Amino acid sequence: MKNIDSYNFKDKKVLVRVDFNVPLNDKFEITDTSRIDAAIPTIKKIISGGGSAILMSHLGRPKEGPEDKYSLKHIVPYLTKQLGKPVKFADDCIGNSAKELAAGLQPAEVLMLENLRFYKEETKGDEAFTKKLASLGNVYMNDAFGTAHRAHASTAIIANFFPEDKMFGYIMENEVRSIDKVLHNAQKPYTAILGGAKVSGKIEIINNLLSKVDNLIVGGGMMFTFISALGGEVGKSLVEDELLELALNTVEGAKELGINLYLPTDAIIADKFDNLANKKIADVNEIPEDWMGLDIGPDSIKKFTEIIENSKTILWNGPMGVFEMENFAAGTKAIAEAVAKATQKGAFSLIGGGDSVAAINKYHLKDKVSYVSTGGGAMLEYIEGKELPGVKAIKD
Repeated sequence: MKNIDSYNFKDKKVLVRVDFNVPLNDKFEITDTSRIDAAIPTIKKIISGGGSAILMSHLGRPKEGPEDKYSLKHIVPYLTKQLGKPVKFADDCIGNSAKELAAGLQPAEVLMLENLRFYKEETKGDEAFTKKLASLGNVYMNDAFGTAHRAHASTAIIANFFPEDKMFGYIMENEVRSIDKVLHNAQKPYTAILGGAKVSGKIEIINNLLSKVDNLIVGGGMMFTFISALGGEVGKSLVEDELLELALNTVEGAKELGINLYLPTDAIIADKFDNLANKKIADVNEIPEDWMGLDIGPDSIKKFTEIIENSKTILWNGPMGVFEMENFAAGTKAIAEAVAKATQKGAFSLIGGGDSVAAINKYHLKDKVSYVSTGGGAMLEYIEGKELPGVKAIKD
């Protein structure tokens, strides 16, 4: 497998799959630039090495061909500013403008292609469409981890056209290395913290992690399915009745494997789902009929914090409560701070999943943890043990 740091980019035209699927307001201004910012080091590495970069991405979910609001031309001014050099724009990803601009591209120049998803062939992984894309460059680089779980033309199929000249960009390289570290090379004690609303989205993650971790901490709405399965009274808290048996099996499975499965012992409960609701602390097994749990309680925070701070590897996916409401954010904030503290003491910490990433950013701790995954669904599938088409295409 080729490596971005050792590859000689001189006079090469590098087709880079980036993830510029960023939010735009009604004036077509970018409201969150983090995905573009993350790709800048990769692009700069190519052009500083004497290569040219041909960037391809999707934006939004256009239904029927080109739509102005999904045009990548809206990204070009910001990209130009970040790179400190003009970025050329092709108003089609495989048409004449793409061919002509790519053919005339000089070393250290950058070209942005129009939205790949203006063609249905992109998501279908169509071979003829892919061949036209591939003809624009002579090196392929995937730096879009957020789409690595899709077998689309630009994320996986295209790699077949570059058997000798394909590689990861820095984002992909760091994501794969970081997740591999917690899946295959974790230092002990290894603690996984799982939260969020539902068990249903985490079943395969739990199954894959049970054979790897020393401690599994469960919080968030999903904890009440476990508490209910074990016979606790959880009031109006969120419970997935169809998964009660599975929750019990998980508890038994952890016991058999000698894994410490930690459930909260207390919760912050409320009389309605509202930041201004009446709230109090309750034993998780004794929540009154008309009340619901919306965060973990102080005793649980104390216990979980202690476990996390004594860990050497930490994986965190999912908040401990409804942290968007200030009155039910204490659990998530405490966990975020404990992960940061453990990292300062030498632990390796990986944060993934939209809400956990949002929490780390909300409490300004992004620079205090080892790695924050940009991958959302791709990261979850990787942790479940699934093979990601975008990763496999490069590694094969």
